[in-house]
This record gives sequence, C-alpha cells and structure tokens, in this order.
Amino acid sequence: MNDVADTKAAGTKTIVVKVGTSSITHDDSPLLDEESITKLCADIAEIRALGHRVVLVSSAAIAAGMAKLNLAERPRDFESLQALSAVGQIELMRVYDKQCRALGFDCGQVLLAPPDFFDRARYLRARSCIESLMAFGVLPIVNENDAVADDAIRFGDNDRIAALVAHLVHADLLVLLTDTQGLLTADPRVDEHASLIEEIRSVDREFEAMAGSAASTMSQGGMASKLSAAKIASWSGVETVIAAAHRPNVLLDAATETTGVGTLVRARAERLNARKLWIAFALPSQGELRVDAGAQRALLDHGGSLLAVGLTSVTGSFLAGDAIDVIGPDGVAFAKGLAGLSTEEAVAAIGERAIEAVHRDDFVLLPAAHR
Repeated sequence: MNDVADTKAAGTKTIVVKVGTSSITHDDSPLLDEESITKLCADIAEIRALGHRVVLVSSAAIAAGMAKLNLAERPRDFESLQALSAVGQIELMRVYDKQCRALGFDCGQVLLAPPDFFDRARYLRARSCIESLMAFGVLPIVNENDAVADDAIRFGDNDRIAALVAHLVHADLLVLLTDTQGLLTADPRVDEHASLIEEIRSVDREFEAMAGSAASTMSQGGMASKLSAAKIASWSGVETVIAAAHRPNVLLDAATETTGVGTLVRARAERLNARKLWIAFALPSQGELRVDAGAQRALLDHGGSLLAVGLTSVTGSFLAGDAIDVIGPDGVAFAKGLAGLSTEEAVAAIGERAIEAVHRDDFVLLPAAHR
C-alpha cells in the first residue's frame, strides 16, 4: 500500500493500544470490569492531552455477551460465538462511551474483517475511516467483525488485528496491554528467578519459546500471540511495548520509553508492505512446497516466481489462493506464498518449467530469524 500524507503535528505520535479480555473483565469471569476500563480510558486521555493520536483495539465483546445472557461457560461452536459478539459489542461500546464522555471526548466503533487488509480499496477505506475519526478528535475503537466473520479467514485474536492496524495508520508505537509486566525469562509460577526481558531487537525462536502458548479461559491470546503481533509490527517499522494494563501511567511510560515499563520490541529497518505482511504473518499455511537447492538459491538471490521445475514434493491439502510454506532442502521454511495451484495440480506439475507454483506478487521471503 502507498503511504498517505502525514497529518500529525510535529512531535506527536500515533499510538495503537490493544487491551485483552482478561484485562477488562473480572477474574476468569465474563463480567466487564468497569474500574479497569475507567483506568484504561484515563490513561488514553492522558496521552491524548499531550497531542498523541490514539487508536484502541479492544477485545471482550464475546465475554460481555456471555455476561448479558447469563452464560457461565464460553460456547465452542462458531455460530454461538458470533451471536454473543453481536450482543456483547453493544454492551462493550456502551461502557467505553460512558467512560470516554466522562473524560471529555467521544469514541467510535470500527469493526474490521480480513479482506479489509488484503483488498486495496477496502484497506484505503478502513484507513480513511480511522483517520477521519481521529481528525474529529474521536477515539476509534477497533474490534474484529465477529458477527459476520468467515471462520476460515478470520483473524483469530485481536493482537494480530492491532499489529495490522498499526501498519494501516502508520503508527509510531503499538502497546499490547496484558496481565503480566511483559515477556519474562521463565514462568514466574514455577521459577522465582524469572525476570523481565526489557528489550528485544529481533523476535526469534528463542523468545517465541519463552512466550509459551497459555491463554485464559475468557481470552484467545496469550504471550505467544502478543510476541507474534510484535513481530508483525516490527516488520511494519512499528515498535511494540508489551506491558501490564494495571500499571500506573502505563501508556505515558510506554510513549516516553520509560525503562522497565514492559518488554520493548524494536522495529526493523527492513519493512514489508501490507499485502506481504498479511501473507507472511496473518494467513495460516495449508500445506508445504519443498524445493531443491537450485530453486531455493534462485529465490533467495533474485526473487521472482517459484516455478514447478524446482519442486521436489508437495504436502497438505490446499487450493489455489491458499497460503503455503516453501521449504528448502534442509527442511526449514524460508518463504511463504499464495499457491497458484491446488495440491493435486502442484503434484502433477513437479518438474515442469513453464508452470508457476507461486507468482512473484504472492511470494514472501521470510525474515532470516524465523527460517
């Protein structure tokens, strides 16, 4: 996507803030914690007063729907979750509207779906909407459009949405608010010597292993999800702070890079555009194309399309247009792309020089740290 004119005043930042369900509901309960939401809105008001532009990505619609319909357990079927989101989104925005108005500003709802990020026209409309809200002094509050989402192509968690929104609005900073102080060297419940990792230059597999995969019963994310989002933001040129929502002045400290506010993930100098970010980090892979050393070397050195002549094997079950990993002779994924062929077509095409397995526009070399 092409850049748009920078409308920010000198010295101000555009900051995307994401808050998870567990940070604004009562302990493992679907009930919204209005005290926590009051604090969050006050923190946002504090940095807005300094001239910074803020976009909030907020989870908890499904939890709010559960509370309103008196459900103790989160349903498992997708249709029920969609219905709960439709009910809960109204309640969630009611609480935000009440708190924002008490602090002297308005908020506006923006519901996004995956096509808003990979279709150029929709991408630009989404950006224009959010920019216009900020120009009016309104706080945009973003959530996934769960009520009409397609289970096959939905985001899955709001950490990922927040990272993509940070790219969308050319943010300077992404703040992921959670229940812990940031990424720790170990699980503090089992290791009393666990300590905060204050800065990460590049998210690699060692850090991802530290993040684990745990999430609460009410939320979909976890530290692994936040680190994955930070990786997306990093390759968008956006720095990320993972910090505790309950920390006093957390957003002010994050905006001023106060030492120890949380885990700071630095932005990379090399950036991917929105479409390639989506392919590389947002779409789940449906299969693998293994290539020989010559094909791998050509792709790494010169880019271009992946031709079927370089394929050695095909695994998975995918259709043309699905995301697939490209695996080198060492068994490690070094690229990702949108398949130009189905599984059966790719198998039949192995060794053919004139057939494209992945077109160059749909092909992304993965960052070296993640190969």
